[in-house]
Amino acid sequence: MSALHEMKTISVVTPCFNEEGNVREVYERVRTLMLGLGRYRYEHIFIDNASRDNTFAVLSEIAAADSNVKVIRNARNFGHVRSPMHALLQTCGDAVIILMSDLQDPPEVLAQLLEQWEKGIPIVIAVKHQSREGAPMFLVRKLFYRLVNRLADDIETYENFTGFGLYDRQIIDLVRQFGDPYPYFRGMIAEIGLPHAEVLYEQQRRKSGKSKNNFYTLYDLAMLGITKLSKVPLRLVTFSGFAGSLLSLLGGVAYFAYKLLSWHEFTLGIAPIAIGMFFLGSLQLLFMGIIGEYIGNIHTQVHNRPLVVERERLNFQCEPGKPLPRATLASRAAAGH
Repeated sequence: MSALHEMKTISVVTPCFNEEGNVREVYERVRTLMLGLGRYRYEHIFIDNASRDNTFAVLSEIAAADSNVKVIRNARNFGHVRSPMHALLQTCGDAVIILMSDLQDPPEVLAQLLEQWEKGIPIVIAVKHQSREGAPMFLVRKLFYRLVNRLADDIETYENFTGFGLYDRQIIDLVRQFGDPYPYFRGMIAEIGLPHAEVLYEQQRRKSGKSKNNFYTLYDLAMLGITKLSKVPLRLVTFSGFAGSLLSLLGGVAYFAYKLLSWHEFTLGIAPIAIGMFFLGSLQLLFMGIIGEYIGNIHTQVHNRPLVVERERLNFQCEPGKPLPRATLASRAAAGH
């Protein structure tokens, strides 16, 4: 009993939406790895974002057979940003690992993450140095990471880092303090700035089902990353306004001088005026869109809605951030978990 109580607890968080073909394999591979290591207690938290297939039924069956598995079922689909963060804040482990349910991130990498954490490193991020997804998409993602890194205000961001990684309990407690109702988790980890280690891995193709990412979700995540980490776009709007005013002034002076010198020969015509109007109108719409993204963030923050509303949960026996009670430890030991 004392030896079991001294073992560290690892929390594995797996968000899922319509992943009935993957969740059982994710569970089995994580369980095989953790039992093979043999030196940790663990909990595997699945948060089901109101799937429309049999995902929750499969998870319920798994949870009924294994008390290490905990399940949260959302009342509706709360999106790919809020749902994982809610599950993250419900963990009880000394360290928390985020592992997606599509099996593109191999569960076997968890052993390397834990090895680095045992060295005293509070943040261990998994970086995909190669990917079996389409080359154009991998390139677009890589360029986006570099753009965010350049725009970030004195914050070192991590390229090819999707959130897959291990985070010490102190990191989760710091993340909780952000109190952000629509969080950019990767940006939070970068902003915390505590020492980190990187584990390289090759991202696999999706094992089953279809990707839930589309143009809107990718655009939403891109704008979230930029607006949460940088004020540069807003300053570009201001600088562009100054530059446009200066160019307009210089153009007006040049036009006036040329007209005085060549009064009868110089005619401007309507084409340059029309082109200039369309250009300035497009520029104004672009800048209004940029400002709108920041106003949207403020709007979300002011509403301060909960991350998700739960419909039900299975196998939860501890308060978030606190160790499992001793009675639970004893029952697990007797059950052989």
